[in-house]
Amino acid sequence: MPDFQSVSSDVKPVLIDFYADWCGPCQTMIPIIKEMENLYRDKLQIVKIDIETNQLISKQYSIQSVPTFILLYKNEIVWRAAGIQSRNDLRTQIDKLL
Repeated sequence: MPDFQSVSSDVKPVLIDFYADWCGPCQTMIPIIKEMENLYRDKLQIVKIDIETNQLISKQYSIQSVPTFILLYKNEIVWRAAGIQSRNDLRTQIDKLL
């Protein structure tokens, strides 16, 4: 995984996927996130953050449930959602920003 600080200050939008290995809904999101990576390869950076091994970052973003998705642009949170997200919902939020 790239260094979080360098990624979050990048000029590209960043989609952060906060997850845990034990989380069933997080596992459900894996193919959708991979699809987003392929679809937005040159336009969006996607970062997966395991809340178990990155507790400081999880606390910084007040993560209380997983999966939680945060879309950052120029270090500002422009969208945040918890729970399973549909392909269409993710694409809509990303497309609004691009």
